[in-house]
Amino acid sequence: MVIHPCGKKYILRIVLLIAIINFLVWYYIPITFINVIISILSFFLFCGVAQFFRYPNRPLIPVKNQIISPADGTICAISNYKEEEILKKDTLRVSIFMSPLNVHINWIPIGGKVTFLKHKKGKFNAAFKDKASEENERFSTVTELEDGRQILTNQIAGALARRVLNYLKIGQQVETGEEMGFIRLGSRVDMYLPTNTQISVKIGDSVRGRETVIGTIVESGKND
Repeated sequence: MVIHPCGKKYILRIVLLIAIINFLVWYYIPITFINVIISILSFFLFCGVAQFFRYPNRPLIPVKNQIISPADGTICAISNYKEEEILKKDTLRVSIFMSPLNVHINWIPIGGKVTFLKHKKGKFNAAFKDKASEENERFSTVTELEDGRQILTNQIAGALARRVLNYLKIGQQVETGEEMGFIRLGSRVDMYLPTNTQISVKIGDSVRGRETVIGTIVESGKND
């Protein structure tokens, strides 16, 4: 299993903590049964942290105008939504809930030019609740397509997630499926798409980042 670079220092800390705890338990508590239980629990703790920071290799051949999932998780909302804060227009919002068991890397849903980046502090409501989209801490990324249309992607912190990472820069040209960032622990990703986007998923669907097709953007001028 390959570990994401942002998780290596955390795994090292867990390994050191586990080593210290097990040394103290085995040295000061001469009860084999307890020692074995602690060691088993320590092993599962290490596996849990390691799987959270796993870095999957998922080949991708981009298709023009096709939007791929920016995250692993479950589609928790699809709705028409007037985005007033950044795009200031009617959009089609698609939301993905990421549980602590999902891969927590985020990817660019469709290639273009990064024209807007903003981190906004906020609350830490449970990520599957609708109010998380408006109230929670988040990092917003706007990607502009060749025809000038814009896609807004919000990386949203959840009740457990306290750290949202974004690796992009304004003016950067990005490709579909390129790594966008990382969210630690349970969280959510919202996409704000053109209203005529043809959606390929439904609420409750499980999606895989960089693999699942979310929808297709209709060519500019066609029902736009």
